[in-house]
Formats: sequence, structure tokens, C-alpha cells
Amino acid sequence: MARLLVIDDEGDIRHLYAAELEDEGYEVATAGDSSAAISLLDSQAFDLVILDIQLDQESGLELLQKITQKKEDLPVILSTAFSSYRDDFSSWLAEAYVVKSSNLDELKQEIKRILDRHSQP
Repeated sequence: MARLLVIDDEGDIRHLYAAELEDEGYEVATAGDSSAAISLLDSQAFDLVILDIQLDQESGLELLQKITQKKEDLPVILSTAFSSYRDDFSSWLAEAYVVKSSNLDELKQEIKRILDRHSQP
């Protein structure tokens, strides 16, 4: 079972993602800010991170850089309500970029695609 970390400052989004992704068979942990996310990443192993770009304490793009420095092989999906960040150079560190929606089909497809690619020898 793949372990996912959802990082989003909105509690409703964390709850929605966790419920939907657990229904898909994933084990899901959540963090509401960058310090909680870093603490989880330091203490637990994850197969993939879903990261909101706009967080309260710091930019998700700044956190993305920290994550890739700490865990360079850990894939990250950026999830945001704003498609304009797709052109930001620092967003290129992520494996995928998904615009938030109440329909999580695109996110689920990206998770499966990335996990399938990373599980191949």
C-alpha cells in the first residue's frame, strides 16, 4: 500500500483528499503547514507528496525545494487553485501539476501514473 502525504493549509481539502485517497487504497497522512510536513517527512517514509502551492507560513514552492533537497527521489504533485504557477520555474521540480477541483479524477490518475513509474525497476 502506497503512503501519501497531503500538505494543504485548508482543513476541508486535507479531509477530502484523505477520504478520497484512502477509498482508493492509499495510506494517507496530512499536514497543515510546512513545519508539520517536514516533521512527518523526517519521521516517516512516504511514496508521494501532494503539495498545495499557497500555504500560510511559506510558499509551497519554497517547501517543494526543501522536500527535494531532503528526499530527492520522493515524487511531488503540486496541487493549486491557480494554473498560473505552472509557468514558475521552481514548480518544475514537481513531477506533476494539478489544478484543484472537487473532482479528484485527474489527481488520482497522476498519483497512479507516478507511483507506477516509480515502482518499475
